[in-house]
Amino acid sequence: MHTLTTPIQDETIRSLKVGEAVGITGTMITGRDTAHKWMIETFINKTRPPQGDDLQVYEELKKLLKGSIIYHCGPVVSGLETKEYKFVAAGPTTSIREEPYQADVMKHFDAKGVIGKGGMGEKTLKGCQEVPFVYLHAIGGAASFIARTVKRVVGVFKLEFGIPEAMWVIEVEEFPAVVTMDAHGGSQHAVVAQASKMILESLLAID
Repeated sequence: MHTLTTPIQDETIRSLKVGEAVGITGTMITGRDTAHKWMIETFINKTRPPQGDDLQVYEELKKLLKGSIIYHCGPVVSGLETKEYKFVAAGPTTSIREEPYQADVMKHFDAKGVIGKGGMGEKTLKGCQEVPFVYLHAIGGAASFIARTVKRVVGVFKLEFGIPEAMWVIEVEEFPAVVTMDAHGGSQHAVVAQASKMILESLLAID
């Protein structure tokens, strides 16, 4: 198993290959549909003007995401009344919903990893090679187990998006994941899709 500690350097990302297991330690940020759409529209494509604390959050994100990881996760969080936040469950969200946004977000913020489940598409894979970054597959159905790797909730941005869609800044220790899209054009998801297609076609060809 490779140990990744944020912030992660480009040479470390390029050393990783599809199929390798990693344990991540350091700071990462959760982000799902609303957060990605907000980042793209407000700061990358600039199709909407910044509002409220947008610019302040943006400056913080630039520092936090450089060399770090975005986790596709809608956590269950306790301590909302006292702001003594703790992750109760932290399973991965299906990643393909962020396909229109992911590569552009990673390039803009110079982030080095995306964690989710189910894999992503060609645009993201191309971005993995250009930025570079890797896509890391987390274990679906292990939300409580993964939450144990979250040692501290540092803070939260955009809580008005709702608890699952807010951007939670977390410190993790030995967060387990597997590289399934690397910076060399490798994608385990593409391999599985092609193999499945071939099996399906052979079954359909049987009289």
